[in-house]
Amino acid sequence: VSDRLRDFSFVLGFLIVFRVQTAYARWWEAGTLLQQLRGEWFNSFSSLLAFCNNDPEKWPEVERFQHFLIRLISLLYANALKQVSAMKDNAFELISIEGFDLDSLEAMIKAHDSCELVAQWIQRLIVDANTKDIIKIAPPILSRVYDQLGRGIVRLNNARKIRQFPIPFPLAQMVALMLLMHLVVTVFVTASKIDSAAIGAGFTFVIVLAFWSIHFIALELEQPYGDDPNDLPLHEMMTDLNQSLSGLLKPVALSPPLYDFDLDRACKLEKSRCDFHTHVTDLKASGKGRRRTSKPA
Repeated sequence: VSDRLRDFSFVLGFLIVFRVQTAYARWWEAGTLLQQLRGEWFNSFSSLLAFCNNDPEKWPEVERFQHFLIRLISLLYANALKQVSAMKDNAFELISIEGFDLDSLEAMIKAHDSCELVAQWIQRLIVDANTKDIIKIAPPILSRVYDQLGRGIVRLNNARKIRQFPIPFPLAQMVALMLLMHLVVTVFVTASKIDSAAIGAGFTFVIVLAFWSIHFIALELEQPYGDDPNDLPLHEMMTDLNQSLSGLLKPVALSPPLYDFDLDRACKLEKSRCDFHTHVTDLKASGKGRRRTSKPA
């Protein structure tokens, strides 16, 4: 009997480890996909800001385009997180959409896929901006932005797959049933082999605890978009993107740093270790650091 229990425990252990590995792979892939689509959409936003026309006469239109775009990107990511989320609280932080027309917002709510609709709005906005020379860049380079938006949608669909397609039901039920059988058989086998009740109970507890603990780890990781402590921090991810987007609209980000170019000094390509905080503090103390005195064009 003990030999058969050993064989049974080996098969059960293999299945539980397989399930844990699968669950961890799902958890890791879920986080990777959300970070990748965040990177794709952030890079598209960054590129579009860089492509904006520097003509002072176009600045009012450029500002409207930039503020409209940042709100649509934030709205797109919020809708993406809402589609994968299994949390009770799906009210994600948004950069204010005050000023959007009611019909469009209602259409987004009722849409079969709100992300596809918002992505279409963004692409239409880019086309209009390009037509009006708000964006001034060669078409082949601008096409990269559409590629990034599209790749983000593909990654979102892969992320949704993790929520929509759980671990196959037969596998999950078989593992649960085998765990219960293992619990019962282990109690009887231990009782028949060990004379001491205390030692037998201790061995049974440790063995059963090990199997069930690994099983519950798998259950914890299989659905990474929920409210559990080990699930992905979706609200924090939304806040992080909004902060990154907002940072690019600051005047200091809309043009490169001022640079005092000296050919002789530059050609030396001198190298040194630099702590940025210390460097800035030293520049302030010495009075040699320059300040921007005008708004970037």
